[in-house]
Amino acid sequence: MDAALKELQEVDVIVANLKRRHTGVTSTIAALLPEQTKRLKIAALGPKLPPHWPRITWRDLLRHGFNPPREKNFRIWHARRNLDALTGIILRSLADMPIKLVLTSAAQRRHSRWTRWLMRQMDAVVATSPETASYLPVPAKIIFHGVDTSRYFPAEDRRGEWRTTGFPGSFGIGVFGRVRPQKGTDLFIEAMCRLLPKFPEFAAVVIGAVTADQHRFDTRLKSIVAAAGLEDRIRFLGERPADEIPTWFRRVSIVVSPQRWEGFGLVPLEAMASGCAVVATRVGAAHHLIVDEHTGYLVPPGNVDSLVSPLAVLMGDPQLTLSMGQHGRAHVLDRFSIEREARELEGVYQSCWNGSQVERT
Repeated sequence: MDAALKELQEVDVIVANLKRRHTGVTSTIAALLPEQTKRLKIAALGPKLPPHWPRITWRDLLRHGFNPPREKNFRIWHARRNLDALTGIILRSLADMPIKLVLTSAAQRRHSRWTRWLMRQMDAVVATSPETASYLPVPAKIIFHGVDTSRYFPAEDRRGEWRTTGFPGSFGIGVFGRVRPQKGTDLFIEAMCRLLPKFPEFAAVVIGAVTADQHRFDTRLKSIVAAAGLEDRIRFLGERPADEIPTWFRRVSIVVSPQRWEGFGLVPLEAMASGCAVVATRVGAAHHLIVDEHTGYLVPPGNVDSLVSPLAVLMGDPQLTLSMGQHGRAHVLDRFSIEREARELEGVYQSCWNGSQVERT
């Protein structure tokens, strides 16, 4: 039997990850599980889970899930999507499984009636920022995401790391995330077309998946790069394996997060933990994560001119870029570690087990 498979009677917390495609939720779970396993009897449930994740199977859940764990009266079912929450409701309310439901919400928008109903069925709700909490129909505990600073850390020789790519120049600048208008990939490309001719020591990378509905958008961006004669200096790398992403953060010096809107956005945290200077739009939780003009720059969304100005400052001043990256690393260590997030989530679980009211913030 795979060592990552868990005996259900030894599992106190089930983390639902029922979507097949890798998303930001998957990244969140992947970051948290190694830390949570140090403190909790926890396992994930869902399709296509990495073999090293602690996990249980549907067969085991449906055969043995009607018995509580060894030392608790019920398990925690932690959901982060509507599908995960609905499945938990069915297991608890229709199948009478001994579980309590916790939902984490990151979205910053008015929710549908259906989503609001799901949230009202939860035993506890976690919001990833005050802005997220303001859209919820129920009180929530605010817990900011954290980042694994042992996985995301600065390079000892960033120029040397960049040279390993074989790409031109001495410095890299990158955008990370799915290639689509919402992520502002087009704003990044336009900014690079303006700036790279002025800064020959830089080259750019675009790292992220292109879904079927965004092929035309991706093709248009590549045609803009070709028309500018920058195909050698702006590389579209597509979706990279999850284990490869921290290496790319160590290779680039500047990370751009030009989203037009966002729920939370982990990229700025991962970039700062890796010692990168960050230029991000003031959406999602960015203004809670970045100290403007200290660990990076915050700019208005949807405006390429607002990106170009601070990027020009950073690209023209390697020492400033290095300093902001160092400040960013220290800031994440102080306030946004994955250990802090895991500890605060454990407090929510304990409140459910103790039958006490989850502390709201």
